[in-house]
Amino acid sequence: MKVKKNRIGLDAKKAKELSVQLNELLASYQIFYQNVRGFHWNIKGDNFFELHLKFEELYTDALLKVDEIAERVLTLGHTPKHTFTDYIKSSKIEAYKDVSDGKDAITKILVSLQVLLEKEREILKFSSSANDEGTNALMSDYISQQEKLVWMYSAFNN
Repeated sequence: MKVKKNRIGLDAKKAKELSVQLNELLASYQIFYQNVRGFHWNIKGDNFFELHLKFEELYTDALLKVDEIAERVLTLGHTPKHTFTDYIKSSKIEAYKDVSDGKDAITKILVSLQVLLEKEREILKFSSSANDEGTNALMSDYISQQEKLVWMYSAFNN
């Protein structure tokens, strides 16, 4: 039995499953982006200037990752989700409202990063089994970057 391949030479069924998983990650990133954007806008207190800039760095990076994930779904031959209805339904990250305390915001960021890391590791494992080096590289980069962020934000919150 011959395995059907997609345009980039991957097993079409595995590419479809990867696209489903990437769309779940995309949804979580969109909610993470909006949460951190809200933290940036609403932060108050002693660490305002430092956290305002750090949150801007985070949401700028998240926005780049949103685009990369959506483009990876397209590369695999599928359609990225693009409505907030889809994002709210699929995201494993909770949407936070009216957060202005720095320590609270960082705690929520750390929880969100843990969710993202778990999903990225799940995708990495599946993409490895599908011989999808493009998705592997993307997930490996995200994981190493976010592990460092977890260390840094954890150090700030202690």
